[in-house]
This record gives sequence, structure tokens and C-alpha cells, in this order.
Amino acid sequence: MREFRAFLERHTFGAPLEDVAALADEAALQAWHAQAPEGGDLRLFLTIAAATGLDRLGRGPGRYLSHGNASAPPGLWDEATTSLQPLDLSGLTEDTRHAWLADGGLPPRHPSEGFTRPDADKPEAYTWNKAPRLEGRPCETGAIARRLAAGQPLLRSAVARCGGTVYTRVLARLIELAVVVPQMEHWLAALQPREAFCANDSLPEAGSGRGLTEAARGALGHWLRIERGRIASYQIVAPTSWNFSPRDAAGQPGPLEAALVGTPVREGERTPVAVQHVVRSFDPCMVCTVH
Repeated sequence: MREFRAFLERHTFGAPLEDVAALADEAALQAWHAQAPEGGDLRLFLTIAAATGLDRLGRGPGRYLSHGNASAPPGLWDEATTSLQPLDLSGLTEDTRHAWLADGGLPPRHPSEGFTRPDADKPEAYTWNKAPRLEGRPCETGAIARRLAAGQPLLRSAVARCGGTVYTRVLARLIELAVVVPQMEHWLAALQPREAFCANDSLPEAGSGRGLTEAARGALGHWLRIERGRIASYQIVAPTSWNFSPRDAAGQPGPLEAALVGTPVREGERTPVAVQHVVRSFDPCMVCTVH
């Protein structure tokens, strides 16, 4: 951890982590950048972002979902109301209208009642990804959602100005490093090596449960049902399931699809740079999503 902190402070930030984590708003960020414009990768990113308009590229749906972890609370941050709403997943459904997955003729279902059955010849389908929706609407997840839920003032300031964009997604990921690494140092120091670290148990004959956590890429949920001592159903909604979800039955695009609308493509570009910026700002993992 000491080596990692040293690398971040020398190369990524060119400053102590605590100084970066304490930046209160975009004005403070700009003043910090001006102190040493060549000092570290974050300052270089800020220079490039300002020159290329990354704060105007790849705007998402404006709703940010965090399951919560040791560094951020659970909740749903809404750009329109600038408020953190309690997390209620009772209204979570997975739409398969445009996925190569069968729906059994049923409406979108909660993951606890869901199933995953391939239908490779399904008309109008174009992805193996389901379309998670909370109360019928898409949500973005990731470091930006965690920092907004945690009330990090710089990210709330930046998102209030330009929304979820390439600039704010990358900025959130960088600021999170400055926030979480010092926390990790405290957690390590608090470990008691001789204490129990695993709670052994046995599977019940019947039951159901869920596990919600924050993976690096965002909100991760597992829903499990056991019958006769065996796993009868196991459904996963991964972070990229949220961010790369296809259109649903109502025609609503997922966060990435919405963010790609209007992305400029220069004449002759076969792999447009701006499209790559938008896609990579979500830090996708389709391997985790196509489960």
C-alpha cells in the first residue's frame, strides 16, 4: 500500500492524496491544476479534457445507482433533483425485448424471479445483455455513482455543471483513488491476524437471498434461490448490465446508448476516437455481463 500511494502521489496526481481528496469544487480543481500544469496524469487529463470538450461528450441518463460499500452509502442520485434517494430495489426489473434471451411470454421480471435462457434467433435482438430498469427507468453506475452518493463535493459540483460525461466519469475514478487508498491504509492497520476471518455455515434445504455490493465498475447484485438443498436459480445483475443495457420494450436506451447519441464521427474514421472515449469512460466488462 505504501508503494501504491507513492506511485499515485508521484505519477498520477503529483500531490499528496489528501490534497486531491480535499478539492471542494471545480474552481478549487482548476486552481490546483494551474499550480503545476505538468504535474501528474490528472493534471494532464484536465488539460486534454478542456482542450477537447470531454465535459460535453457522452452525457448519460442522469440517474446514478450505488449499492453502497465501506466508502459510500447506498442510494440513487438524481441529477434533476440533486438529491440522494433511498435505495429500493423492489421496483427492479430486467427487460429482454432486445436481448438474445427468451422471456417466456412474460413481462419484465425482478431478478429474484428471473431466468436466463438463450434465444439466438430472436427477432429485433442485438445483444446478450438484459436491460435492468429501476421503476421502469435506466440508471448509470460506477465510481461516479459512488462519489455522488458519498457527497464528494467536487464530483457533485462537476455533475451539476455538465452531468455524467466522459470528463466526470474519469474524474470520479481518479478522485476515488485519492479518497479510498487512505481509507484502505486504516483498514489494513485495523486487521487482527489472529481473529476469525471466515464464518462457516451450511446450505438450508430451502431459502432465498440476495447479495448487493459495489464492484470496481459499480452496482453488483446476486439473487439466489435454494430448493431441496440445491441451487434452483441464480441471477446476476452486473455493473455493465446497467451501463451497457440495450433498449427496453418502451424504446428507452441504456446509459451507454444514450451517451453515444450525437457523438461526432470524423470523415474516414473506421474506429471513431470520440466513440472510443465514450465507451471507455464506462469501463465496460462484457465478459461479466454475458453470464
